[in-house]
Amino acid sequence: MQHANSELIMLYFRLGKIISENARYGNHFIKIFSTSLRLEFPNTDGFSERNLSRMKKFYEEYKNLSNLPTALAKLPWSHNMLLLEKIKDFEIRKWYANKCLENGWSHTVLEHQIDSGIYERQVLAEKLTNFNEKLSITQSELARDVMKDPYIFELEGIKDDYIEKDIENAMLEKIKNVLLELGKGFSFVGSQYKISTKSQDYYIDLLFYHLELRCYIVVELKNTEFKPEYTGQLSFYVTAVDEIIKKEYDNQTIGLLLCKGKDKLSVEWSLKSTNVPIGVSSYRIAKTLPKEVLEKLPTEEELNMYITEESQMGENDNN
Repeated sequence: MQHANSELIMLYFRLGKIISENARYGNHFIKIFSTSLRLEFPNTDGFSERNLSRMKKFYEEYKNLSNLPTALAKLPWSHNMLLLEKIKDFEIRKWYANKCLENGWSHTVLEHQIDSGIYERQVLAEKLTNFNEKLSITQSELARDVMKDPYIFELEGIKDDYIEKDIENAMLEKIKNVLLELGKGFSFVGSQYKISTKSQDYYIDLLFYHLELRCYIVVELKNTEFKPEYTGQLSFYVTAVDEIIKKEYDNQTIGLLLCKGKDKLSVEWSLKSTNVPIGVSSYRIAKTLPKEVLEKLPTEEELNMYITEESQMGENDNN
C-alpha cells in the first residue's frame, strides 16, 4: 500500500510541476488539462480541476527539496492534503507524517490528532519526566513518545464535579477513547489492580502493558493539583509491579501520574528524588469524540488478544 501511495504521490508531483509551469494561463489551462487527462484515462479518478489545483500547490510547496521526505511520500494523498492545509510548519508536518506511519492513523484520526494539538502536547511533556536518567536511551526515547501534556480524555456524560472514581469508571466505559489518547502500544490490563504484601493490600488505579516498550505502565489519577507525595506513592506501586508482576523478558515498569494541574518546578524537584521512571502530566476531560474516530479503533477484545500473543512471543524469545 505504501509503495502504491509513493507512486501516486510522485505522479501528482510531476503533474503539479506541469501545471505550475503553465500557471501563466491560469485556470483555463487546468480546465483543458483536466479534460485531456480524463479522456486519456477514463477509468482513473483524481483528475478533477480541484485536485489538479491541489497538485500544483503540493508541487510548489516541496519543489525546492532535493527529495520529498519519505514519510510524506508514503502517506495517502488525502493525508498529504490535510497536512498541507492544516500544518504550515514543515518540520511539524513531517512529525505528523511520521506519527501517521507509526500509528496507522486514518484521515479522520489524523485530523482529530491535529485538532487536539498532539504535537504541542508531546513536546511540552518531555520536560516532565525523569526518563533520561532512569531508562536506557532506547527506552527513554520510546517512553517520551508516550507522554502528553495535557492528556485530553473524551469521556461523554461525566459530570463537571467529578471525583477520581468517576474518572476511572468513565475511562473503563470508554476504554477505546482512552487508548486513542494514550497512543499506540497501550493495552489495558486492569483497574483497581490489587497488589499485596503479607499484611496489606494496595490498589493501582489503572494498569497497562505497552507492547513496544515491553513494560507495564502504572497510571495513577489525582483529581487535585500535583503534590510531591504523589510521586512517592507512585514509586511504591512501580516498584511493587516490578517485584510481583514483571517477568524476566519485561523492561522496567514506568509510572504515569495524571493530575488536574501542576506546578512544573514542584514536579521537577520531585522527580529528582525518585529512583524509578515516572512521568507527570495534567489532564482535561472532553465530552465528545467523533463517531468516525471511534470506528477506526480496535475493540477491547482485539487489544486483549494482541497483548496475549505478544506476551507469548516474549516468553518464546527467552526460552
